[in-house]
Amino acid sequence: MAHTILVTGASSGFGLMTARALAGAGHTVFASMRETQGRNAPRVAEIAQWSKDHSADLRTVELDVQSEPSVAAAIDHVLKDGKLDVIVHNAGHMVFGPAEAFTPEQMIQQYDVNVLGTQRVNRAALPYLRKQGKGLLLWVGSSSTRGGTPPFLAPYFAAKAAMDALAVSYSTELARFGIETTIMVPGAFTKGTNHFAHSGKPADAAVAAEYESGPYAGVTEQALKGLASLEPADADPQEVAREIVRVIDLPFGKRPFRVHIDPSQDGAEVVNAVADRMRREMYHAIGLQDLLSPKING
Repeated sequence: MAHTILVTGASSGFGLMTARALAGAGHTVFASMRETQGRNAPRVAEIAQWSKDHSADLRTVELDVQSEPSVAAAIDHVLKDGKLDVIVHNAGHMVFGPAEAFTPEQMIQQYDVNVLGTQRVNRAALPYLRKQGKGLLLWVGSSSTRGGTPPFLAPYFAAKAAMDALAVSYSTELARFGIETTIMVPGAFTKGTNHFAHSGKPADAAVAAEYESGPYAGVTEQALKGLASLEPADADPQEVAREIVRVIDLPFGKRPFRVHIDPSQDGAEVVNAVADRMRREMYHAIGLQDLLSPKING
C-alpha cells in the first residue's frame, strides 16, 4: 500500500537515504529541508532529477524544524494533496567536544533541533492525523540514549535521550487516536553519513583547550578511532533506510515499537529491552494496557 510520507532533515545522511528508499518502494515522499532556494538548491535539483530517472514520486519541501511558521507552511503544502500517512522524524545535528566548553545557547540549539523540532512538526501535523484516525510517527533516535556513550558527545546524547523520552510518551498518548509509533535506533555509523564530518564544535575554545591540552589530551582521537574500530567493515548506513522502508510497509498494527540497527552492538538493545518491558508492566499495572498498541479505527 502506497503512503504519503514526510521525512524531515532529508538533505543528506539517513534522511536523504530514507527518502530515496521510500520513494523507490512506491510511496509518495516529501523530502524536507532548509534553504531549498539557497544552499540546498543543488540538492533540490538533484532530487528532482533522481525522481525523474527512477520514475519515483520524490518531492522536496522547504521545512526548517526550528521555525514554527516554516513547519506550518510545509505541512499545509503536503496536505494540499489531501493526504499524510507517515512522519519520519529524522532532522538532527551533532556536536563534538567537552560538555563544559559548550555555551548554554549551544545546548539550547541542540535541543531546539533534535527535540523541539519534532514538537513543532507534531503540533502542525497531529490535528490532521488524529482526525484521520490513523497514522505513523517514526522517530530516528540513537543508540547513544542507552548504549555505550563515548566522551565529548554529551550535548548530542542528552538531546537524543530527550527525543527518545518524548517519543515513548507520545506513543501511548496517541494510541487511542489510531496513531502508531516506531523508534528506529541506529548505532554509531562513522562512515557513509555526515554526522561526524559536519558536527559542531564548542564555542568556548579556551575551555576546550584546557581539556585537549591537559589530562584529556588525545581523547578525541582515541574516541573517534575507537568508535570506527568497533564498526564492522561492511557496516552500511543504507540498512537504516531499508529498515525504515520495511517497517512502513508492514500492516497497520503490526509495526514494532523499537528497532535497533547497530553493527557495533554498543548495548542499547539490551538496556532498551529492559526499559520497554518495565514500561509495559507499568501500563498493565495501572489498567491502561490498551495504550500500548494503536486503536484500529474503522
